[in-house]
Amino acid sequence: MDAVAPSHIIALWSRIGNFRPSDLDSLLFEEKKLFLHQAPAMIVLTEDYPLFYSLMRRYPESLSKSWGGWKVRARKYLVMHELRKRILNDLKSGPLLLSQFRDHVRTGRAADGWTSGSDVSNMLFHLQMTGDVMIVGHQGNQNIWGLSGKFLPSWVERKNLTEEEFEREAAQRALQALGTATPREIHVYFPRARYLNLKENLEHLREESTIHRVHVTGLEAKDERYIHDKDVELLESMNSDAWQPRTSLLSPFDNLICLRSRTNKIFGFDYMHENFLPESKRKFGTFVHPILYGDKLIGRADLLMDKKNEKLMVNSLHAERGAPGDKEVSSKIRQTIQQFAEFLGTKEVAYTARVPAAWKNSLR
Repeated sequence: MDAVAPSHIIALWSRIGNFRPSDLDSLLFEEKKLFLHQAPAMIVLTEDYPLFYSLMRRYPESLSKSWGGWKVRARKYLVMHELRKRILNDLKSGPLLLSQFRDHVRTGRAADGWTSGSDVSNMLFHLQMTGDVMIVGHQGNQNIWGLSGKFLPSWVERKNLTEEEFEREAAQRALQALGTATPREIHVYFPRARYLNLKENLEHLREESTIHRVHVTGLEAKDERYIHDKDVELLESMNSDAWQPRTSLLSPFDNLICLRSRTNKIFGFDYMHENFLPESKRKFGTFVHPILYGDKLIGRADLLMDKKNEKLMVNSLHAERGAPGDKEVSSKIRQTIQQFAEFLGTKEVAYTARVPAAWKNSLR
């Protein structure tokens, strides 16, 4: 799923600039200030472990309706007691790759495209969701699995929050990350559709003045929108010179664009990751990276890594309707793509002729 680099690597680069991936591995597997959840779709602060611990203790009942048939599948696997016992016993001797488990049988990819489709792989996912196992390292592109009890440091708090305590705390984290958000946007953002009584708990937070309702001009008022009390001052400073715009590339799985309806409402940018579409239906390309320019999404870059020749291939660039076409903008796009290529360790950026006419002189 990573034609250029893993999604989380691109997401971090887009926010903080150049960094050493080895430092991220150190935070995950040595200092253990971060951990991987949902195998491995989510990188989480270890200080937030109590939030996830409470979900793990209630899994699969902690899954909301948004997870569709996952609750039924989880129940099916978690009653496979012999397989569960053998996997946990295998890990008592130390961490293992998927292929090293006794019961592992190679199969094709599962229908969801994300797992190997084997019973061991599926059971590991569900045991991660119950908190029994964790990803404790990587070997190439493969995960190394271990027992959570052996991997987590002693300082990690294993506090079982009530459902209400969890929802109120998690909703605040999500809201502060989003800036302003509707209940639906909070629900799907963090921690990925795990709320069972969100609207009720948001109302309690509002009554306490922990969060406030806001109206955003130009957005539909069909659903209430909130802001956290701690962010009111930040909101009021938006017209000051404190905020400096910049240009960046986003991962196709970036949290900024993970909810299509929100991205469309706020940015007027309709984004779909077209890798999941048949080739004949792709409009912009296979691995398309939105171009963020200040507070606007102004274009899309279809990128591919040519590892053999150490080139970052720009298959095509597309400008959004109304995107600025001056030389300053196109030069910043070129600089950003060049910086991204250098971060990835490539020697060259290769453009095709498929670039917007207004940007063409800078993108060669």
